[in-house]
Amino acid sequence: MGSPTTADTLRSPHPRTDTLTLGPDTPAEITLQDFDRTRSFLLLHGGGGAQTMAGFAALLAERTRSRVLLPTHPGFGGTPKPDTLTGVPELAQAYVAMLEQLDLTEVTVVGNSFGGWLAAEIALRKSPRVSGAVIVDGIGIEVPGHPMADVSGLSRAEILALSFHDPGKAPVPPAGTGTGPSPDVLALIGYTGPAMSDPTLAERLGTLDIPVHVLWGESDRMVDASYGEAYAAAIPRSTFTVLPRTGHLPQVESPEEVLAALLGLGAR
Repeated sequence: MGSPTTADTLRSPHPRTDTLTLGPDTPAEITLQDFDRTRSFLLLHGGGGAQTMAGFAALLAERTRSRVLLPTHPGFGGTPKPDTLTGVPELAQAYVAMLEQLDLTEVTVVGNSFGGWLAAEIALRKSPRVSGAVIVDGIGIEVPGHPMADVSGLSRAEILALSFHDPGKAPVPPAGTGTGPSPDVLALIGYTGPAMSDPTLAERLGTLDIPVHVLWGESDRMVDASYGEAYAAAIPRSTFTVLPRTGHLPQVESPEEVLAALLGLGAR
């Protein structure tokens, strides 16, 4: 992937879209939107696909003049998924390899929902290229009495209804979406399994030694705020913030608040 060569390109808030082929040790092909700036942020989407992060990626790039990477997880959005990507740890390792290939340092990893779990797994790889993480309404841990909503049989419209404090802010499902599970939800379950959790994750989070900000929408009906509090409690250097009037997708519903929290991570 080449870097922009003109001042106009550097000023543009619009991303380049490239396909990055990893290998040979990590054979995977990742479709990547690259908002190229000086600082580096890796944004990781959840089961709703890269479009749930695209608006926030543009905001982050424009406001901070940072390099913002927004990959589409292999298997989402109709992209190919190699057989070697069998679970969340394997996908996390692929992204660590991507950071190595791009020769990035001081990367802040930001993940929402499934992307939050993925951000945690990337941090657990202990790559020196990753300096901090932001987990936004993440999934992956097990919290007794606070189960995640089972999305396996829900339509896209039903998932959106559980995800927003203000349903009016939810994107309208495209025509012809249908009533069954979306292909991206099926791709999600392909990584997480039907339980969408790892019973070892909470204990492993105790080994993290980088600053982590856990953000949670107060009105999240997919995974409630008590679940988020438990997520933060499992991480030694964590900060926990509840965002009012916000559901499962704060970067869509409350982007300014997410931006402020994200930029505060480096100040601690």
